[in-house]
Amino acid sequence: MPREQGRKFIAQNKKARHDYSIIDTFEVGLVLTGTEVKSLRAGRASLVDGFATVDDGEVWLQHVHIPEYTQGTWTNHAPRRKRKVLMHREEIDKLIGKTREGGLTLVPLDLYFKDGKVKATLALAKGKKSYDKRHDLAERDSRREIQKAFGRYVKGRR
Repeated sequence: MPREQGRKFIAQNKKARHDYSIIDTFEVGLVLTGTEVKSLRAGRASLVDGFATVDDGEVWLQHVHIPEYTQGTWTNHAPRRKRKVLMHREEIDKLIGKTREGGLTLVPLDLYFKDGKVKATLALAKGKKSYDKRHDLAERDSRREIQKAFGRYVKGRR
């Protein structure tokens, strides 16, 4: 049987990019059970309420919802259990210092398969205020208007 190649996205947390300003991102592995992986292969997961914490030098992913595997038996997993995150020690030490500063949190951005293994992208992020969100929306709209005007100009329609 050939090995899997490339990336296959499972779930994305689009609201995280709206609610937080991303400072740094990390690609991490997850410690999962068999039924969790089977459920993820079916493309079922939700990162909406998820966050990560650093406890005793280990990173834990919490409140990520991976539903029970439908063909699973009594060996099925709990859908919102804590899951251990696999990272390099230097990265964990860097995160411990940054999250203790205050105002910074770890948010999962997406879950995907990379060469057959489940990976996640964790972001070191700072929460946005409502005026920051409005500013970002206004900036995006103005950029879109500029692109439209430029496209009309290039096509000669003015």
